[in-house]
Amino acid sequence: MDVIQTNSLTKTYDGKGGISDVTLSVGEGIVYGFLGPNGSGKSTFVRTLLGLLQPTSGEGYILGEPIGTTKSREQVGYLPELFRYPDWLTGKQLLESHADLCKIPVRQRNKRIEEVIELVGMTGRDNGRISGFSKGMSQRIGLACAILNDPKVIFLDEPTSALDPIGRKDVRDLMVYLRDQGKTVFLNSHLLYEVESVCDHVSIVHQGEMIAQGPWRELMMTEAQVEIVTEGSISAPFPPFITDYQKGKAEEGRTRWVVQLETEKDIPKILHHLSSRHIDVYEVKPINPHLEDVFMHWVNRKKESAYVDNQ
Repeated sequence: MDVIQTNSLTKTYDGKGGISDVTLSVGEGIVYGFLGPNGSGKSTFVRTLLGLLQPTSGEGYILGEPIGTTKSREQVGYLPELFRYPDWLTGKQLLESHADLCKIPVRQRNKRIEEVIELVGMTGRDNGRISGFSKGMSQRIGLACAILNDPKVIFLDEPTSALDPIGRKDVRDLMVYLRDQGKTVFLNSHLLYEVESVCDHVSIVHQGEMIAQGPWRELMMTEAQVEIVTEGSISAPFPPFITDYQKGKAEEGRTRWVVQLETEKDIPKILHHLSSRHIDVYEVKPINPHLEDVFMHWVNRKKESAYVDNQ
């Protein structure tokens, strides 16, 4: 089932900025990363999905309901990037007011509030006034508000931006917990190292345009990098299926190479090539790309394409 679906969804401001022509499908029970630099249109896209902005064109659905309708928001949680709550309230009072807005039955409120306070790591601190909260605590209480109504879909816009390393790990763990509960988390972020460990599927946006989408580990499968440690150096040329190579430092009579292959299927070929020349191989390790590598690959590809078009 597609929890979120858009078809050429566009939101621009007098024909400029915003985000254009986004078509995507987001399944159930995953953490989906919507990635791009600041100013690339990520927040505009989420606010359009939530009906906070009127789309310029295109269409979208959340849980099968057209975006912008009350029904499409009934089972949705949202943590904006920039938010402020009445600072005279305590954390618990804020959650009680949100429980009213979400129409959570009175009999269930206290139990649910205690659950989300524990989930976001604020047990024992929820009775403090928001005016005295640090940025990290404010972020945590915002997360508690976003998941209070036990939504099926949660939109998180830069949820780790104000947190220290411990807080960022807590948020990552929370996203994994929500995913394991069968919920869909739509994550806006430019902190790629934060996203890598929790997202399998991503969209990459740049200058208001979606330039790639899919399982991020498959978005650079056309080439393969392999690290090889050999005895001594290698004077013989590498075979033609090696598109590039770099020689590292020689240590204790061994040399470390980073070799670029056309495909992972060529790894046995390079081993055969070296062994046939009586070169001892001590280690062969595929180098898996990080999300940052994938992101920069597609951004640079887009820039090169734009440069060619402008010539």
